[in-house]
Amino acid sequence: MSIETLIAAVLTLAIFSFLYKENPFYRAAEHLLVGVSVGYYLVILVEETIWSKVARPLAYDQNWIVIIPAVLGLMMFLRLSRNRAYLTRIPLALLIGAGAGVSIPAMLWARVLKQMSASMLPLYTVSGMIVLVGVITTIIYFYFSREQEGWFGYLAKTGTYFLMVFFGATFGYTVMSRVTLLIGRMEFLLTDFLGVVG
Repeated sequence: MSIETLIAAVLTLAIFSFLYKENPFYRAAEHLLVGVSVGYYLVILVEETIWSKVARPLAYDQNWIVIIPAVLGLMMFLRLSRNRAYLTRIPLALLIGAGAGVSIPAMLWARVLKQMSASMLPLYTVSGMIVLVGVITTIIYFYFSREQEGWFGYLAKTGTYFLMVFFGATFGYTVMSRVTLLIGRMEFLLTDFLGVVG
């Protein structure tokens, strides 16, 4: 067994010890995870951003235009100064404006137009009819301008069933992904660390 496998197994068991109660082993593993993650992302930031996007273009390509985003990035640190903190509004405004300009069309496509096109299935199929009934009854459920009673109430109640199926499937998917992570860690412990399983 290698030293890397031993360290990974000890840290996995330290994290699992939280199932009993919070203890110093869990806290040490948690702090180690946060510290290693911050160090890792700091190295990536220096290598992929500062060096490759600012220092290398300035030193080798004499691309002086990169000074503008470098200065805007350094202006973010003025938040630490009481007298100059107002200057951070400039890079923040540019960052939020550019982010909104890029993300709003992408989100509109992914969350509205793509969903609308997925709900427009041919009506002569069973799944197309189920989607049509689900969309209409769910919209009726969220229509609060009319009292939900009579036939309108029955349609709204059907919409709640579709919502329950959706929330149940989403919750089940979340639980399934967590259980998959647990199975992966247990497989590591039983196979690589203890050698019990094949």
